[in-house]
Amino acid sequence: MKKILTVAILQSDSRTVRALASSLCHHFHAIHAAHSIEELRSTILKHRPHVAVLDVEMVPLSEIERLHREFKGVCIVATHRLADDEMWTAALNAGAVDICSSRDTPSIVSSALRHAPSIARRAAA
Repeated sequence: MKKILTVAILQSDSRTVRALASSLCHHFHAIHAAHSIEELRSTILKHRPHVAVLDVEMVPLSEIERLHREFKGVCIVATHRLADDEMWTAALNAGAVDICSSRDTPSIVSSALRHAPSIARRAAA
């Protein structure tokens, strides 16, 4: 049976949200946009997405760690608009499975698709 994948998005730029939603809708059954970390947490509780794509400029690293601990079945793909190796390493250490430039929609989609099935299998086990 094929797993129906869902995604939650938290981004600071509405254009990025629209671009991501437009690309992700071809691969994910449902896309849920949040406007704050509190709304993202509520969205994850309500809809149980397989992937959360979030902007590290909106979410402190401590929140990425907390989301990673609280929602083991959710793959976190972090985004940032600047190439900052230190920030990217910190996000990965905090629990993100990948970090991509927020302007690189194809890489974000690829990362979400690459990691979502393994997360879904682990959550079902």
